[in-house]
Amino acid sequence: MLEAIFFSLWFFAPAGFANLAAFASGKIGFLKKYNFPADFYIKIKGKRLLGSHKTIRGFISAILFGIIICLFEKGGYNLFFTIRELIPLDYYTINPIILGGLLGFGALAGDSIKSLFKRLRSIPPGESWFPFDQIDYIIGGVVFSLFYIQLSLGMYVVLFIIWFLMHPLISFIGYLFRLRHNPI
Repeated sequence: MLEAIFFSLWFFAPAGFANLAAFASGKIGFLKKYNFPADFYIKIKGKRLLGSHKTIRGFISAILFGIIICLFEKGGYNLFFTIRELIPLDYYTINPIILGGLLGFGALAGDSIKSLFKRLRSIPPGESWFPFDQIDYIIGGVVFSLFYIQLSLGMYVVLFIIWFLMHPLISFIGYLFRLRHNPI
């Protein structure tokens, strides 16, 4: 079971960091010019699809961070025998640009789709919507990564549980680094 937990943390780390990177994207200088709404100002029933908090800049930073984390993972896999023993995927053959990009994009796509439903339900931005705020990036990352890698159903269940439980911790860390306005 510990191997499944480690693998879940390892495999999905690019999506987890990508989700956090979107919050930090405003502090990355060269990305400031991409502060354009991801919904392109499109409205439904007089309301913006996603609002001003979902930007092209956020998507770019999420994809970049997903790729960077996946590159580190591939390097660690190549360097350390212990990691190769714990990871059931062959990272020698995995393209970190594809996997990291899909996990990063998927995490933000899941968050954006959840935001659309939040807006349609008139839930204000930043207000908690349990459990959807905790699972949106997981579902998005899993769905988009399926285009490249398919895991067993058991691995997806472990991944879902682990990252659902990690969400409050990651949110709190983002709050401590002033990347989030509230701790949860």
